[in-house]
Amino acid sequence: MIGNYIENANFEDTGFSYTLSLISGKYKMVILYCLMEYEPVRFNEMRRYLGNVSDKTLSAHLKELEADRLIHREVYPQIPPKVEYRLTERGQSLMKVLDQLCVWGEENKPKS
Repeated sequence: MIGNYIENANFEDTGFSYTLSLISGKYKMVILYCLMEYEPVRFNEMRRYLGNVSDKTLSAHLKELEADRLIHREVYPQIPPKVEYRLTERGQSLMKVLDQLCVWGEENKPKS
């Protein structure tokens, strides 16, 4: 009677839903991947890495990732201002999951 269980289930209550809420958005997973590979990364480096992204969109995604405690923003008191982004410990723990997506992609992407 599998059908009976789903009547009381709510996707929004799952850990999967919570994880998706943290990494949803066109650039969030790419930002996290970039930091996993190259941290620390400055804003302009990140923008070049992502390609066609506006400053406003990138800034919004970085602020959301910082609010979710996945990345840390370090501001250095100098002129011109220097800002670097790094993964937090919490963000690094998520990289185990994202790394598995990379492995799956490498194993399953079409051969050229």
